[in-house]
Formats: sequence, structure tokens, C-alpha cells
Amino acid sequence: MNITSGYIFLFLAIILGICANGFLKTTNGFTNIFPTIFCVTSIVLCLFCLSKAMDIIPVGFTYATYGGLTITAVTIFGIIKYNQLPNIYGTIGIILIIVGVILVNYLGSVK
Repeated sequence: MNITSGYIFLFLAIILGICANGFLKTTNGFTNIFPTIFCVTSIVLCLFCLSKAMDIIPVGFTYATYGGLTITAVTIFGIIKYNQLPNIYGTIGIILIIVGVILVNYLGSVK
């Protein structure tokens, strides 16, 4: 496998992580069966893709990118679907997460 396939797996992990976390509220504490099955399946597939990405891309870069982009996207999902607007500190935090992901991926190095 090459670096491109690693980033494809990382992209899939991010999308599946967004699905699993974004729709977690619809499970109603895991009492609604179909949303629960969707969330559990999504997170299992997410972890599979994340592990495949970590076979190719360094662990720190993979997890920093996955975590940062998933947190940011789920926050945006919450704004759109649930009208949950973050305050100024939450907004600054999300911006710092995005800056951190950019710094790790473009300026970080592995020794």
C-alpha cells in the first residue's frame, strides 16, 4: 500500500467518525435500535479504516488529523442539525484545532 491509500483510509475514517458521532444523539442513550446499529457499525468501520491508515501514515499525524477534523466537522454538524452554536471560546478552540492540524501535517516531522 502506498501513501495515497493511507490518506484514503484516513479520509474514510474521518467521514465514518463524523457519522458515528454526529448521529449519536439520535440513539437516545442507545434506546433507539436502528440509530444505535448505525452508530456502532460506523464507529467499528471508522476504527478499521483508522488502523489501516496508521499502517502507512505515522500514528501522530494520523490521529491528530483524524481527531482535529472529526471534532471540527461534528461541531459544524451540531450547528447545522441541532442549532448548537458554540460561544466565542468554543469558536477560538475550533480555530486552534484547525491550525494545529495544519501545523502537524505541513510542518511536523518524524525522526
